[in-house]
Amino acid sequence: MSTTTLTRYADLPALIGLMTGDEKHQAAAESTLDALWVLYDRVLDITPETADHPDRDRFLLSKGHGPAAYYAVLAAKGFIDVRTLRRWAEFDSPLGHHPDRVLVPGAEIGSGSLGHGLGLAVGTHLGLRAQGRTTPRVFVLVGDAELDEGSNHEAIAVAGRLGLDGLTTIVIDNRSATHGWPGGITERFAREGWAARSVSGRDHTALYEALTLPHHGRPLAVVARVNPKG
Repeated sequence: MSTTTLTRYADLPALIGLMTGDEKHQAAAESTLDALWVLYDRVLDITPETADHPDRDRFLLSKGHGPAAYYAVLAAKGFIDVRTLRRWAEFDSPLGHHPDRVLVPGAEIGSGSLGHGLGLAVGTHLGLRAQGRTTPRVFVLVGDAELDEGSNHEAIAVAGRLGLDGLTTIVIDNRSATHGWPGGITERFAREGWAARSVSGRDHTALYEALTLPHHGRPLAVVARVNPKG
């Protein structure tokens, strides 16, 4: 099959398979695959042609230590050349073990050091608000374990109190958090003033509905439950 035809959800495993060589956090990557696809296929207002437009939606990958699925989705959607996947993690490749916003077209942040993405997303939303830009939305994908970081508790609290309704956090919940969340992750966000929804992280219809149903005046948290393997 020509790599130029790999543009469907069904093609994502083949695209990930092009990235051979060094260990690529396969389980961590696969845990994000469905949420990433639904975002880029049906939710985000961004294309390769509008990747630098000031009114584009912003997507921040905080769970950046397993970016193979992210690269595969970006390739399927035309942000990066499919052939680049074959050079994954080589010395001069733009595709490293952690995404680099300077090297990867479409990447908004450099990530992989867990715990920073949610705070950056809050700051991005506030920056857009300060510029008077109300159209762009900000989405951030985090892992449940990185929510143990104290910086995330602060970001959750301030986003709820400021009513950042253009902010959506997708939490990949594979039950890998060390400390746990009394009442669960969804309840934690809800108590801080977020609209909070919990769905199967493999159900594309449920993910789409959770990400797009109105949440006026409040930020949105979508907890995507997946099998505890990544």
